[in-house]
Amino acid sequence: MDARAMWAKQDRHPGDRKRLFTAVKEFTGDVPVLYPGSYVDIAPSFLFSSVTYADMDRRAARFFKEGAAVSAIVAENRDSPEPADWSFVHADYSKDLGLEDQSFGLLVSLWSGFVSEHCTRYLQSGGWLLANSSHGDVAMASLNKELTLVAVVNSRSGDYQISKKKLDSYLKPKKPVEITGDTLHQSQRGIAYTKSPFAYIFRRTAATR
Repeated sequence: MDARAMWAKQDRHPGDRKRLFTAVKEFTGDVPVLYPGSYVDIAPSFLFSSVTYADMDRRAARFFKEGAAVSAIVAENRDSPEPADWSFVHADYSKDLGLEDQSFGLLVSLWSGFVSEHCTRYLQSGGWLLANSSHGDVAMASLNKELTLVAVVNSRSGDYQISKKKLDSYLKPKKPVEITGDTLHQSQRGIAYTKSPFAYIFRRTAATR
């Protein structure tokens, strides 16, 4: 399967990923992005100027190896005439990615496990984490004293809106449950919260070396 076929399979709801990252960019600004566990989701490059993708999947490595095709897909979907800069790291994000600490303004964690646990080190002070609750990474991020919930992403009729209202009403489990790093690793599941937005946005407020 070539790069275009792989992207078409990834983009099962045409335009959905672009709408998501359009909303995110409006909130964060055009910052350098790190997307661990990206597989072949190149939608961030449709909006952001610089994105680093990372995945240990061999299929992802084959996809990004077709650099010309990937760049062509990105160019076809960008509204800006400025070309996008992208790179790919074929590695397990739980290991050292060989990237400079605190060098990214946005960390993306979507259906990819505990990205925040291993990759917050790469996020600048004041940088953003976009995460969904799949595999428990939102709960893991909520345990990180360097990360503060600053917004939620809601999805309605295919559109995405970011809200900063009533944030204290989020991250409340439906049932009493102990939430620790160990329990999250054991369950490998997200926590059932009383309110379930599409995703959450945290901000790194106290990055330290």
